[in-house]
Amino acid sequence: MPLPPSGNTPWPPPRLEIPHADMDMWRAWYAGDTGHLAQVYGGPASYTRNGVARAFFDVDKRRAVGGDELRMFWGQEPSPGQQAAKLHVPIGGDIAEMSANLLWAEVPQVTVDVDSTDKATAASTQAQIGRYLDDRGHAKFREAAELAAGLSNVYLRAVWDTSLRPRPWSDVIPANAVVPEWRWGMLSAATVWRELEPLDDGGGVWRLLEYHTPGAIEYGVYRGDRGTLGMLMEFSDHHETEFLASRTDSRGRQATGVDRLLITHLPNVLPNRVWDGVPDTAPLGRSDYAGIEPMMDGLDETWSSWMRDLRLGKARVVVPQEMLDTSGPGGGSSFDLDRELLVSVSGFLGSESSLKDSITEVQFAIRVEDHERTAKALRRQILASAGYSAQSYGEEGSVAVTATEVAARKEESLTTRGLKILYQRPALLEHLTTLMWVDVTHCGAKGVDPAAELTASWPQAVQPDPEATARSLSLLESAGAISTYMKVKMREPSWDDAEVLAEVRRIRDDKTHTPAGDPFNARGVEPNEEQPDDDVEPGYDEGQGEEPGEEEPVTPLAA
Repeated sequence: MPLPPSGNTPWPPPRLEIPHADMDMWRAWYAGDTGHLAQVYGGPASYTRNGVARAFFDVDKRRAVGGDELRMFWGQEPSPGQQAAKLHVPIGGDIAEMSANLLWAEVPQVTVDVDSTDKATAASTQAQIGRYLDDRGHAKFREAAELAAGLSNVYLRAVWDTSLRPRPWSDVIPANAVVPEWRWGMLSAATVWRELEPLDDGGGVWRLLEYHTPGAIEYGVYRGDRGTLGMLMEFSDHHETEFLASRTDSRGRQATGVDRLLITHLPNVLPNRVWDGVPDTAPLGRSDYAGIEPMMDGLDETWSSWMRDLRLGKARVVVPQEMLDTSGPGGGSSFDLDRELLVSVSGFLGSESSLKDSITEVQFAIRVEDHERTAKALRRQILASAGYSAQSYGEEGSVAVTATEVAARKEESLTTRGLKILYQRPALLEHLTTLMWVDVTHCGAKGVDPAAELTASWPQAVQPDPEATARSLSLLESAGAISTYMKVKMREPSWDDAEVLAEVRRIRDDKTHTPAGDPFNARGVEPNEEQPDDDVEPGYDEGQGEEPGEEEPVTPLAA
């Protein structure tokens, strides 16, 4: 669809109310914002200022049990007279961070298929791709992976400004800031929007909309309110959009010069089990938090109960009213716990034994083991339901183990990593191709073939044990079943053919120049052969002229 016309158009579109409300809930768990969590699970009354979420609660009661209020720990109001002492365990943020680290701890190897272009162009194209995936590019893809894990999906946008950088770069857009259009499950167009700085105190909301299609971007500035888009304004009406007046035509369109979308969709995992039956949501991803929100809520309740036991477990002393010291009329009474001597007052407390019995100590038990077992069981179940192993979360300590044992303990996490790579790889290659087209069209890149076919391979998550690799190579060499090339390839799987062949040549050169026999025998003499003393002249008999029992005088060394 093109940009919406002026008027009372609901925004965001009503068809995205349910996905946006769930993304808002997941963002609360991802950010660990306790105020946001209380707002999410407090029911419709907490969303009076959020039209999207208010509409969601009006039309969808999937998370409500027994009425309008949600039966969640974070949805419960504190009892009258009690302080709000709820604790939050940021396991949601930890899960998203762990997912991104598993995928993007190292940069994947992107190579150009030499069959799709000539050799020289393939080399220069691959070098330019390496510049896209520098530290900035690497960080952006890791950021996108973390947001996708928490919020179900994310978008990547190719942007350029030669006054800032000589080549294009990647921009990460949150999922709730894009209105996608799908064709056969593929992104065919997208409307990117954001709120601008308010210009008055009347409550007006300014928005900038970008409608992306292959080859063009259409811009529109609107002034409305929280729930509606409002009137279409001129670019010069807002200082943040004045620059668009010189870059667009009379219809607010700008040609990109690239016959493809500048927006790339990156889902977390599919299929989408959360929004089954909701139109136009099937291609959206599934959050790692989907279905485990009650368990994360229970973990917070467990920790809060544990801390409540600590507060109640503080020692308290109950004394009768007669033992309190008055501070005068209207000043109240107090009791000094550090007083060493108490004097019995006749007529009030009686004998000294009754005085002792009248002081009561109150100290509740702290159920440490019960809470710890409950919290650990909840953590394990949360991680397992999200697709990760407890070892990835540090549950098994840091004892040194072999790579095989590490892989066995992290099997579930590595399986999830492999699943997510299936969705990361196509988005990565599509976005890199878009960057190359923009680079050639607008940044003057030379020797880059955007039509070249690309492949990407992720490095191993668990590096092989060097000792185990050495044993395997030794056994294969003893059996005569491996060449020097394959030995080097097994030792360094990430090396390309040129690097492996160079190492093979170095190994052969070292073997050629190394003398046979003892490597420390520089003169090549047999080790059992008797050698003359270096200090004796040739032909001189060492025993000649010596008398039995006589010692040869020692000549002092010259200074």
